[in-house]
Amino acid sequence: MANTPQAKKRIRRNERRAEINGNRISRIRTFVKKVETALAGGDKAAAAEALLAAQPELARGVARGVLHKNTASRKLSRLTKRVAAL
Repeated sequence: MANTPQAKKRIRRNERRAEINGNRISRIRTFVKKVETALAGGDKAAAAEALLAAQPELARGVARGVLHKNTASRKLSRLTKRVAAL
């Protein structure tokens, strides 16, 4: 249990940040899922469009610190490769 005022404040802050970061990750997953759905449907135009929308979301996740740079790069690379293969 937190004893100092600073430790209590950190607990409150961490709860708020966890909620915000969870929402950010959820938003990124939604954009990636749109690309996945278009790929599964075989619609190259929709997949390419969804990929263009997902790219800045992944970059924003890196900038905000919720995703590692290499993780975002790997996801983007794999999605791009799959869209190009259609």
